[in-house]
Amino acid sequence: MEFFRIKKDIPIMRHALVFNIISLITFALAVFFLAARGLNFSVEFTGGTLVEVHYAESAPLAEIRAALENAGYSDVPVQHFGSSQDVLIRLPLNLQDAAADSAAPDAARQGEMVLKILSATTATPPELRRSDFVGPQVGRDLAENGALALLFVVVGIMIYLAFRFEWRFSVSTIIANLHDVTIILGFFAFFQWEFSLSVLAAVLAVLGYSVNESVVVFDRVRETFRKVRGMTTAQVLDRAITSTISRTVITHGSTQAVVLSMLIFGGETLHNFALALTIGICFGIYSSVLVASPIVMWLGVSREQFIKPAKAKDPTMTADGACV
Repeated sequence: MEFFRIKKDIPIMRHALVFNIISLITFALAVFFLAARGLNFSVEFTGGTLVEVHYAESAPLAEIRAALENAGYSDVPVQHFGSSQDVLIRLPLNLQDAAADSAAPDAARQGEMVLKILSATTATPPELRRSDFVGPQVGRDLAENGALALLFVVVGIMIYLAFRFEWRFSVSTIIANLHDVTIILGFFAFFQWEFSLSVLAAVLAVLGYSVNESVVVFDRVRETFRKVRGMTTAQVLDRAITSTISRTVITHGSTQAVVLSMLIFGGETLHNFALALTIGICFGIYSSVLVASPIVMWLGVSREQFIKPAKAKDPTMTADGACV
């Protein structure tokens, strides 16, 4: 299925150096913001108390935030949880709780304090559904497990591409994918958006999504090398990218439409998840085409790597295969 077909190959590789310089600058900026500002980790990673309350009617989030701020709970994430009547409040770990890894009594006490504060926001007092404590050790374990999951995904992608194509494609794809991940993290570090488990899930999804685009382009590169003679590597890459533009528009456009609906209508629960996916999709298109392709060209991919040499005939064999 194609929306359109471009008959003349676009000379994208002619400007490969410019694209890679832009990528290097954005990558360096993302690393700088990560080092200088760091990520704003959520309660799942840093530890704290999760308080869930239920309102008889739609919960007034603005009034809840104002009431908590007046009570001394500043910069506390408040969001709908499941429905407009349920609210999830994340209380960061304070200094006295940091020394203890288990503080169930403190969690219950904080839940009652939050309920008392929120009772003044509506005529009907809300109902406390749960008040759970996430210890600092649990947060560290989640952070370590998330890093391990990211590492395993990267290693798995490299092995898959090395077997399916060739090691040059594997290296270039991983560089492009790590570029996407670093850019996403750089955005979250620069704007200090909250980095939660849902954002980590979005980062892992972007890795797989970007690999899919790279595989489509590289599969067309391999096909062109095998079928067409006399073309340079740059010309083969230009043809592969040009021939997949329509497919890229359809795939990424439909995906972005769904993600955009989550970003606009999904509320605070899905906001950062959809935001990470949006950044990943936009930069995933860029990296798969304008980062991975130039790198694989500079690594020396050529037609000879995909064409098996013909076996030399044994002079002692006759035409029917008999040995003289």
